[in-house]
Amino acid sequence: MRPFLSYTGGDLDRADRFRKVPGWVEERLADPSTLIVPVWRDRHLVDEAIVTHPLRDVPSSELVFLGMRDGVPIFAADLSPLDEAAARELAGGGAFVELRTAVHSVSAADAALLAYARGILHWHRNHQFCGRCGSPSRSERAGHMRVCTSCGLEMFPVTSPAVIMLVERRRPDGTRACLMARHAALARGVWSTIAGFVEPGESLEETVAREAMEETAIRIGATHYRGSQPWPFPASLMLGFRAEAESDEITIDREELEDARWFTKEELNRFGEWESDAEYRLPRRDSIARLLIEEWRSEQ
Repeated sequence: MRPFLSYTGGDLDRADRFRKVPGWVEERLADPSTLIVPVWRDRHLVDEAIVTHPLRDVPSSELVFLGMRDGVPIFAADLSPLDEAAARELAGGGAFVELRTAVHSVSAADAALLAYARGILHWHRNHQFCGRCGSPSRSERAGHMRVCTSCGLEMFPVTSPAVIMLVERRRPDGTRACLMARHAALARGVWSTIAGFVEPGESLEETVAREAMEETAIRIGATHYRGSQPWPFPASLMLGFRAEAESDEITIDREELEDARWFTKEELNRFGEWESDAEYRLPRRDSIARLLIEEWRSEQ
């Protein structure tokens, strides 16, 4: 069975039809059954339930409507301007934790909901001012648009597409190896796959080939799409690929990578988990990089 991708499998009806209805948000917020997901500086309040009290003290203009679950409206509230103690008190207690720490303690649907809340609130925090004239912007359409208060520019939530690929080498004798890299941003001992952002005027397949060439000087041949994953760390959509190498010699871009090597399946099987103290470690299980690796090493 193919491994499940974290942050996918959401069960919300995003209910775009309600976002433009005058007074709809205010009516829902007056309903005690309405639920709100509190987020504090990209951290979530995770307990037996991931949504808490309606947080009546939060202005409706600072809330984002996420959607409906079983007929119940769910909003997200950014409590980041408060200090942690005040945020916890407003949210009814509990502790705010990193999403990647909590992902395996909640359901797949709740993990997707938290990722959604984190991503759209991050967008709001970083678009308080107009990119055209610099004037303040305001939230509209239940938090799914911002409008410049001066020139009227409309801004919508954006996600940056990035490719991530497992590059495979097959030799004439039938041996197989995959390309793994050490990124400076990763924890000590962790190796992962090659990745990079899509540039303007570029197809996804072209991005795969360019990133592999730029970072490792490996030429890419056939490319196969494997799936996508929302990645709100802070605002990406990861597009997973398998790619076939047409060259063997690695030349590392030291500005991008600390190291890059070919590893066989047997060598990967000796890697430790991300949280272990092993000398060589795999990416975290919530990442699409890990799915690509698991898929590859499960094959004969």
